[in-house]
Formats: sequence, structure tokens, C-alpha cells
Amino acid sequence: MHYFKAKDKSFPLIRTYVMGILNVTPDSFSDGGRYLDPEKALARAQEMERQGADIIDIGGQSTRPGYETVSSGEEWERISPVLKAVVKGTKAAVSVDTFYPEVAEKALAAGADIINDVSGFKDDMLRAVAGSGCGCVVMHPRGAERGDILSEVREFFEERLERARKLGVEPERLCFDPGIGFGKTHEDNLRLIAHVERTKVLGIAYLMAASRKRVTGIPCGSPPFEERLAATLAVHTAAVLGGADMVRAHDVREAVQAARMADALKSVE
Repeated sequence: MHYFKAKDKSFPLIRTYVMGILNVTPDSFSDGGRYLDPEKALARAQEMERQGADIIDIGGQSTRPGYETVSSGEEWERISPVLKAVVKGTKAAVSVDTFYPEVAEKALAAGADIINDVSGFKDDMLRAVAGSGCGCVVMHPRGAERGDILSEVREFFEERLERARKLGVEPERLCFDPGIGFGKTHEDNLRLIAHVERTKVLGIAYLMAASRKRVTGIPCGSPPFEERLAATLAVHTAAVLGGADMVRAHDVREAVQAARMADALKSVE
């Protein structure tokens, strides 16, 4: 049996896990500004936990199209009080979304279990977390450079797996994310969702993070973000049936129900 391991928490890859999104930013594309206050953020984290979230993913920096990068200091100021409150106030695994090694180190010291790096876990980040035992979500951060997004994402994952091993990060601590919406065309996003099996590395956890993103809007006439639930659940279901082990979601209750249904379908012989 394969596992995704994050410090003292272990996730057997026998069912789908749900990562609930908790943005503590003023400008995230869907829920910017709603959870800047630590008390509101904790209440939302506890609500997601009651709804079945296995992981709470805290982000202090928007990655919406056209976003402006904030400094590591400002990012840590945003997430630090929320992180401490969520670690203390929930039993879920806690993930921190950052591409700054210095923020990752502080977050892990403050109790985070997982680092979710949208820049793809470059070597400096791998070195920063190597001795921590944390889980590492490694996202493919760009579009196709040679024309075939599926082969390029798979090659990127295989290269990061090898570098992680060399730098002291065990394979069971890795989770790969194809980076839906990051520099990719709509057609490339659809191919990644429809063909998880062609980018999945055997034995390594796989995350699909497409909740409310543009790819869920375009086929449906581009409705507002909050009206993309049905399309998001369709993406989640397709990804799970294709081999994804985890989905990242704004709407946790519904994502959990869809995941359980997809798991039931996968179990049919």
C-alpha cells in the first residue's frame, strides 16, 4: 500500500482526501478578504473540518491571473496568526501554501504538516524542508514549452522525484499537482484533467486543484466564481476516476460527497 506522509500524519492512498481552501488574502480570485481575521479564519477551518476536510490549506498570497507578489515578510504576517489558531483549534492536517523557503521553515516550526509550493519545489525549498518530515505538494508551475503538456508534466514530476530523493525528501512525502490554470491553455487544462493516468507517477500521491478556476467556467458560459460548483465537482470526479488521490476545494461538503461517490465507483469490479 502507498501512503502520503506529513510529519506524524499518514494518508493511505486507498480513498480520496479533500483539502479545504483557507485564503487569508485581500485579493484571491474567489474568497479574497473573507478570512483575514484569525477568529473568522479559525471558524471557517473548523466548519470545513466538520464537513469532512482532511487538510486545511492556508494561503497568504493570491495566485490568481495577474496577481502581484507580496514579500515573504508580508506573507508570514498574514498567515502566522491564522496558522497558529488552526493548528491549535483543529485536528486536521494543516498545509501552508508558500514558495518562500523562509516562510516554509517558520510555518513548519509553528505546527504546519504540509508545504504546498506553486513554484514546483525548487532545490532551495527541498533543502529547507528535508529534515522536517513534512508533506510536500509539488505543483507544475508553467505551460507547455515543447507542445505536449502531458509528457512535459510527467517529465517534470519524475525530475522532481529524483531531486527530492537526492536532497533527503522521501518519495512518500511527495504529492504531485499538475498546476491547472498556471500558464496553461484551456485545452491543456482539459487534457490534464481528462488524462490523470498519463501524468501520475506510480506510488506518489496526486492532487487535483481546479476549484472554481477558469477551466470550470469556460464550458459553462463563464458564470461567476460562486456559480461554478457543479462544474468543479465534475472535474473532481473525472480526476478521481482517472487516479487522483486528493482534491483541493472551496466547497468542502459537496467535494467530500462527490469524492465518496467517485471512490464507490472506483471500487466496482
